[in-house]
Amino acid sequence: MENKVIVLCGAPGSGKTTVRKYLTENFAIEPVLTHTTRPKRKGEHDGIDYWFETRETFFENHYLEYVEYDGNLYGSSYESLERAWQKAPVATIVLDTKGAETYLERIPEKTEVVYLCVTDEKVQRERMEQRGDDADKIRRRLASQEAKRDRKLPERLVKHVHVIENDDWEETKVKIQTLLQMLGIETTC
Repeated sequence: MENKVIVLCGAPGSGKTTVRKYLTENFAIEPVLTHTTRPKRKGEHDGIDYWFETRETFFENHYLEYVEYDGNLYGSSYESLERAWQKAPVATIVLDTKGAETYLERIPEKTEVVYLCVTDEKVQRERMEQRGDDADKIRRRLASQEAKRDRKLPERLVKHVHVIENDDWEETKVKIQTLLQMLGIETTC
């Protein structure tokens, strides 16, 4: 199989990180670690969840895309993508919709975009609370320009994306397995 990257995008609390974890723990799919200057959340580890950087070290990498969000830099480097492909032909990464558009522009033949959505903002809030975000941070994130943009599928992605409604986790897992089979990715787990 030729190298592919599954880009997971959607609004905050749509389940991107949970789906990434499911893909990497249950299938021969390798995570692409992104770089960030934000502080670690409880339970996160450098080199496992992100490459945690300072503003000075952040720009020592070669980026496919990067963005500043809530005062912190986030980016995906060519080095991290290649590192993932050395371990498995299929990789996955969590990005915002703008990052997904960039991947489709720069490496369209290798990119599959999955847009995750939920039908109720209450579900988003609950998920963000469960991962340890405080009420003020949740309010800021859901009100941000990026969150507003990512709540709706951008026009540029409509013809190039697989939409998965992620209200029920068991149903979502079935949808993911169906998608992987459609893409020709091994699904025995």
